[in-house]
Amino acid sequence: MKVNHLKPFDDLFKLSYKSEVDGHEDWALLEPGSNGLWTINLHGHGSQADQLYRRDDIKNLWLPKFRKNGTGILCPNLRGNAWMCPKAVSDLHELIGYLRLKYKLERILLFSGSMGATGCLIYSIIHPEDIDGVVALGGASDITTYYQWCLKHKHDNPIIQEISEAIKTAYGSDTKQNPGLFQKHSALTNFHKLSMPVFLCHGESDEIIPVSQSRALAEKLSGKSNFYYREIPLGDHDSPLSQIDSFDWIISQLA
Repeated sequence: MKVNHLKPFDDLFKLSYKSEVDGHEDWALLEPGSNGLWTINLHGHGSQADQLYRRDDIKNLWLPKFRKNGTGILCPNLRGNAWMCPKAVSDLHELIGYLRLKYKLERILLFSGSMGATGCLIYSIIHPEDIDGVVALGGASDITTYYQWCLKHKHDNPIIQEISEAIKTAYGSDTKQNPGLFQKHSALTNFHKLSMPVFLCHGESDEIIPVSQSRALAEKLSGKSNFYYREIPLGDHDSPLSQIDSFDWIISQLA
């Protein structure tokens, strides 16, 4: 892996790498912290690894919060709109291994919204040993039913059509051709692996990822002492992104 300093930023670096799976060239942004905690921020559909530094609403809310806490920050690109498919899972696992090797790393927090939140949940049930806490804002808990929902509603919104095509491309099949692959990447099916603290939030009126996705997982995790679910009345797809106190809650759980 190759690391380049990004001027004029003092502590922001671009990490370029080739995937061990297939040699795919990709990149991530990396900002070392001071306390052994690293926050991995996964971007949303249609964005790239630099979303945290470029999208104003996220940058102005999340970035100061992360920095004030002293957490290291990793923002991986993960093949673009890959919806945490198997190759993306492998790439993130490889990046986490790099952090363990090169930096002081004691705990890892996944904190993201939308497709990124979906990826947080998927990665956490495939590699729970890597993750110490999850904040998933407006994500899909079950890739199977969400993909089917996208197919049903793809003519309602061009973004939904894009997402349905991206999921099919990323997974290389549909739910009928390879149900086992989709089930393996379902946080709802594998909810028992979410032993770490989990903060889940969803807008009631989300038209991109329906609130039923979070409600179903919240029902499964309702007896979990280190789980918190918040639903925003009349909230849209972006409403959960404003819930910055979610970071405070997860940090309190890690204390």
